Amino acid sequence: MPAARELVETNVRVPLCALTALTALAARDGASRDAMVRRLLAEHVQRQERKLPEDRLTHISTTLRYPPPPVGRKSPHTGVPLRLRLPLGLADRARAVSLVLPGQYPRAHRHYQSRALTDAVMTAIASEELFTDEALDGLLPLLRHRAANNLWRLASVALCTRPEFHLLHAAEKLRDGMQDGTVQGLDREQQRLLDTVAALENEIAWHSPARFTTAANIAREHLTGPRAEEGERILYEEGDDFDDLYRDTLHAREETRRKLLCGTVEYDWSGRGGTAVWRAERQVTLRDFEDWLIGPGTGPSQILTTPPGWALFRPGAWSAAAPALTRDGQLPQPFPQWQREGRVLTFPYRNRQAMWPLQRIQRAPGWEPVPGIEALLTPARALPAEKVIGYIEALLIEWNHPWQTEKEPSFPRVLEISAGRAYELGMITAEERRTAMVQAREETLRGMDAAIARFEADGADTESLRDLRAARGSFSRFKSEAKRIDPHVASRLRVTRARWRWPGGSAAAEFRAGASADLVQWLAAAAHRESKLILELAMHKAWQDAFDRYGRRDRAPGAWGRGRV
Repeated sequence: MPAARELVETNVRVPLCALTALTALAARDGASRDAMVRRLLAEHVQRQERKLPEDRLTHISTTLRYPPPPVGRKSPHTGVPLRLRLPLGLADRARAVSLVLPGQYPRAHRHYQSRALTDAVMTAIASEELFTDEALDGLLPLLRHRAANNLWRLASVALCTRPEFHLLHAAEKLRDGMQDGTVQGLDREQQRLLDTVAALENEIAWHSPARFTTAANIAREHLTGPRAEEGERILYEEGDDFDDLYRDTLHAREETRRKLLCGTVEYDWSGRGGTAVWRAERQVTLRDFEDWLIGPGTGPSQILTTPPGWALFRPGAWSAAAPALTRDGQLPQPFPQWQREGRVLTFPYRNRQAMWPLQRIQRAPGWEPVPGIEALLTPARALPAEKVIGYIEALLIEWNHPWQTEKEPSFPRVLEISAGRAYELGMITAEERRTAMVQAREETLRGMDAAIARFEADGADTESLRDLRAARGSFSRFKSEAKRIDPHVASRLRVTRARWRWPGGSAAAEFRAGASADLVQWLAAAAHRESKLILELAMHKAWQDAFDRYGRRDRAPGAWGRGRV
């Protein structure tokens, strides 16, 4: 047994029946429960690491999100805590071989949290001692990962929002018209449709208690009784039988759909569905952007990326490269040295790592970093690898390109920066800064006047209105008085900051034009910060459009945004 100081402590929550089974195994073996779960988990990990990812085992409770998370922040946790004291690294190995459903993450809203370590513990116990309770009784306890993922796919299309249905149905019609099921002959938009659906089904998804209830209903239908093993095989093989089941679920009649959604509450999930579609489209857009960066210098020097709909320009001969890895899976020299020196950014690309920005040279290795690029790349040093591509995109945004202004967007796609900071960097004069501050103050006053008019129309008493008018010279005082009258109205009051609209192009273009290192570094950080805000606004717009664009009169047969009791 490892020394106590070599053990790392953590915990998971499991149903009481699993803890009872573990206790029985420990008693039978004459070991402590602590030692037993450690041995079971180690043996489970060794078995799973020898299998292909799709053949690894998971417990049915993981796909059904059982025990369920608390309903609210103040609600009690379900299940019982199980302390784990594991050798260093075992927990990480266990998570690596466990089931994580599309759209789940280790740290996220409780509906979206993955429970990879819990899955490993549940599967390890069930492999030695079967257990059940009222919720699990009769269900096939262990599934292969591919079968579990396809069970989730069925639950996703059973509780399918209108934005998702329109996308899935369009892809279904396209596949039906494809000869021999091949993608040859598809145009770019058709291929993008299939790529978006693949991202939506395999990587992006929205989660809710209703979807897990639906998954349990489908599991009761196909993974219980004498045909449970056959049901798991159909889910695993993804053959014609599964295709028929998928279509029947997507286009289920209302009576069947009510059965599939039995136990869910009536609620419109269209917002989550709309943002899931948007995130899938965004993921495909980023992959296209990566291909464009990696592509040959003879490709287009500019592209329009949608969503969110901004123009990107490739500066000169800048490109990205994804060199072949060495036998031990490392980048060949001198690429690692360029990384350490801060002369390139690295992002994951397919099964490799890509470097940007590079330019072609005649001598080996055929590439070199762009000279003097460090200032442009400095703000990205603290970013995780998966976020780097978004930073590169921000550096290439042409902020005032006419593509962005042909139609008035529903959210701003311009780079606005603090007027004070713009003055400090020498981009505007003192008079321009003063004008921006006056305009901002006038906008703030208009907001306060609108609030006074609102209170007046709502019949606020004379004394309260007098106090509001008296406080108009101080925003903090005004908001405090407004909060006393109506907190909801007060919460919408905002101070308008003095801003200045950047009149130039991309941060990368400013670097090439010879701007100072301080300006380039600051502009790069501002472009990245503003691009993230724009993406958040665009995704929020997708949430709103999911309700407005896909109204009930526009609902296709079988497309539902609501659960039914």
